[in-house]
Amino acid sequence: MKVKEIRQKIREISLEEAKNLLAEKMEKIRKLRFDIVSKQVKNIREIRREKKDVARLLTLIKEK
Repeated sequence: MKVKEIRQKIREISLEEAKNLLAEKMEKIRKLRFDIVSKQVKNIREIRREKKDVARLLTLIKEK
């Protein structure tokens, strides 16, 4: 997905859905950290993408 599509999708969801999605993303980041350390993940850029999504969600939550 492109960044514009992601922003559009995030802006359309409700506050409660944003909080749930934020919790899911944080859990995924936690899991990715452990997987990267144990060398189970080859694509380490995935964690960067997830962190950016978390930042976008936090911004949306603060705006609402």
